[in-house]
Amino acid sequence: MKKFITSLLLFVIFFSIFYICALFLPSIFKPNLNYRLGAYGHMYTRLSEVKNVTNLDILFLGSSKSYRGIDTRIFKKNGFNTFNLGSSSQTPIQTKVLLKRYLTKLKPKLIIYEVYPLTFSIDGVESALDIISNEKNNFNSIKMAFELNHIVVYNTLLYSMIRNALNLNSSYIEPIKKGDDKYISGGFVEKEIKFFKHVEYPMKNWTFNETQFSEFNEIVDFINKQGIQLILVNAPVTPSLNNSYINNSDFDSIMSNYSKYYNFNKILNLNDSLYFYDSNHLNQYGVKLFNEKLIEILKDNKSVIANLNNKLN
Repeated sequence: MKKFITSLLLFVIFFSIFYICALFLPSIFKPNLNYRLGAYGHMYTRLSEVKNVTNLDILFLGSSKSYRGIDTRIFKKNGFNTFNLGSSSQTPIQTKVLLKRYLTKLKPKLIIYEVYPLTFSIDGVESALDIISNEKNNFNSIKMAFELNHIVVYNTLLYSMIRNALNLNSSYIEPIKKGDDKYISGGFVEKEIKFFKHVEYPMKNWTFNETQFSEFNEIVDFINKQGIQLILVNAPVTPSLNNSYINNSDFDSIMSNYSKYYNFNKILNLNDSLYFYDSNHLNQYGVKLFNEKLIEILKDNKSVIANLNNKLN
């Protein structure tokens, strides 16, 4: 028995060493490893900058519709210290990780959380890889990996942790300008002006992932326990895309039960071809209209005004 246990331990040790070394051979692990340092969305720069931010007036959360749709410069012009902690395809699973990691330091007076039905319908693997690849990982990252229980997430997390332990990313600098995207201090990514061509979509239903709603429950409870005001915002998509979903009202009803909720697909009537660069994202003209309307709504909310020390007056 003792010999068997010794042999088993040796096997585990040698297999672990082989596995770790093999992670650095892309030809072997390429199908099950997706390390995304400096990938689409400027997540590396955003997570590098947020470490030096504190005492915010407003923290923005959500998907690319947040970091591409909420321009921190517009809020700064209105006297607000803000940061956009959105990320590509960010689901509540990843939002919780980011809040656990940064909320205590950021100390926002108000959180505006961009909630998009799609992010409550997917598994969150894509967003997890984005966060894991662009930041040093801790217990919350490991917990997220186990929750997702996906081989690509496990491999990428292990690979990322090894790279960070060996300080292999120390010389990496992400370009501020990448293609049509430009990173703006505060977490916003500005897209060069483009215009979307109107498209008609077939009728369909949102199919929600109950795990994401469970995570969302935890997020709302966590924020409430911190005594931070929370506003939920459904940012605009093209009217043709929005109207193609039959059960949008179901999502509106669910969100309205959590906190103040504003569906800007109902509040604004934006032309597909003038104010969007694709079916899901506003161009800079649309961003300006959306942000100005959001600020106007905040001005009319007396509790927000009081909480932000009358900065909206």
